[in-house]
Amino acid sequence: MLKGKKVLLGVCGSIAAYKSAMLVRLLVKAGADVQVVMTPGAVNFITPLTLSTLSKNPVYTEYFKTETGEWNNHVELGLWADLMVIAPASANTLSKMANGQVDNLFTAVYLSAKCPVYFAPAMDLDMWKHESTLQNVARLKSFGNIMIPPGNGELASGLHGEGRMAEPEEIIDFLTSDIRSKLPLVGQKMLVTAGPTYEAIDPVRFIGNHSSGKMGFAIADRLAELGADVTLVAGPTAQKSKQQVTRVDVTSAADMLAACLQHFEDADACIMSAAVADYTPAQVATQKIKKQDAGLNIELKKTTDILKTLGARKRDGQVLVGFALETNDEEDNAIKKLQSKNLDFIVLNSLNDSGAGFQTDTNKITIIDSDLQKTVFDLKTKEDVARDICDKLMQLINA
Repeated sequence: MLKGKKVLLGVCGSIAAYKSAMLVRLLVKAGADVQVVMTPGAVNFITPLTLSTLSKNPVYTEYFKTETGEWNNHVELGLWADLMVIAPASANTLSKMANGQVDNLFTAVYLSAKCPVYFAPAMDLDMWKHESTLQNVARLKSFGNIMIPPGNGELASGLHGEGRMAEPEEIIDFLTSDIRSKLPLVGQKMLVTAGPTYEAIDPVRFIGNHSSGKMGFAIADRLAELGADVTLVAGPTAQKSKQQVTRVDVTSAADMLAACLQHFEDADACIMSAAVADYTPAQVATQKIKKQDAGLNIELKKTTDILKTLGARKRDGQVLVGFALETNDEEDNAIKKLQSKNLDFIVLNSLNDSGAGFQTDTNKITIIDSDLQKTVFDLKTKEDVARDICDKLMQLINA
């Protein structure tokens, strides 16, 4: 959930600031791009050099760079972030945040932030239980800020009770859980197919195609980014998922059919982007076929049409999406496939379009829905094409 996120970490003056080093490390490990801004008091507890080294970015502490007098633009910092995390958040800084008091770079950045703001309080028991602190926290929550609850345990004063800053691992878990809970496809189960199938001729030879699986993997990754529980049925391919998906590896069209039938019933939507063989050898030799002077004839039989099989089983409310890779009469052929296989929409691409098709990092598609409404897209990366396809899918799910 944090991979690729731009995280602005605010560090305030608290003994718990020593935990910020591990928090930065865990954010970076999770794939986040981290910038750190510190209050003047925070530098008494942990050095900017430590956090700069761990974040691999400069750390901001003052409005102006001492060496050059250049302005550290608090507005740009606030607008840069996808989320802001204040950990530790001291009682003093919580009060300033709640009342709009801007007397340092940190509070100016906070007031400039347009992203979700999380704060992890860190203070002694009596300070945490004081009515003024509780009112400040309530006010910050009313602004839409999200509190990461403090822990209960031994405090710097020697007292035991609430007020400890949450541990860095707990903060990461909180952020991940909260971000995921707000994603549009949380709770939705998705089935995606990708890659080619290989149809065995003998133990060492097969009939296949040039599909790399890139398009299907990009779709599966995008659905996972949106919070869906994704099952990816993948034919033989070297592609790797970038997100957390359940991968089922298969080889032949029959294997892919069996895997799809196993998972289709529970799926809320299914996107069939795999390039499944239409034909397979009628007989598979048990031993390698030796070279002969005469030619070799291989009898082929049709494979089971996976898309049509699933279309016949589709229940009300379930969304089924197919692909059509064509070389001629593209739209007519795609519409026939759309209608004959009971699809909700079909993704058409043509080998006549430069940059589209197998083995490329780009694709050019047209989406045709069941009402024969057509949307034509420009040539894009397959990641961006996946976004367009998933946007269309969400429109149908939310209709």
